[in-house]
Amino acid sequence: MPAVRRNRATEAIWSLHKRVYRASGGRLFGSIAGMRVLVLTTTGRRSGQERSTPLMHLCDEGRYIVVASNAGEPRDPAWWLNLEARPQARIEVGREQLEVQAREAEGEDRERLWQRLVQVNSDYATYQQRTERRIPVVVLEPAVGTGRGARSRSQLPEVTGRSDGG
Repeated sequence: MPAVRRNRATEAIWSLHKRVYRASGGRLFGSIAGMRVLVLTTTGRRSGQERSTPLMHLCDEGRYIVVASNAGEPRDPAWWLNLEARPQARIEVGREQLEVQAREAEGEDRERLWQRLVQVNSDYATYQQRTERRIPVVVLEPAVGTGRGARSRSQLPEVTGRSDGG
């Protein structure tokens, strides 16, 4: 299946995806292309309103890893711009909600994570080829002891990139 491009149809599908994912607690549309899905809720940098986006992710050492690919568009996705302005956010993984702190992966950590992401979903390599910007790899670290369902990093389940959760 070729890497997607942003257009009205994909935007509509992504909006429907978020609603079905939430209604089913992640049982439906809980994985895509071999990667698990979470819903990221940020605070709009201009509006101050909550904005939610379904994203594929990997887990790595208790951290949730997402990619600000924007399907290879020349500009960063709005959710990443929101996180740059205010890195505190919330994620929904199935029915569980966690408060998280976001940051961009850097150096060797970023390169290791990028290789792992591309190995699981080669579309990310295609997206990088479509754009001149360096696609951010974003680390979402659970905030310990805050928000509904918050847990320490040592209590978080390790989830692989496989769609069966194994």
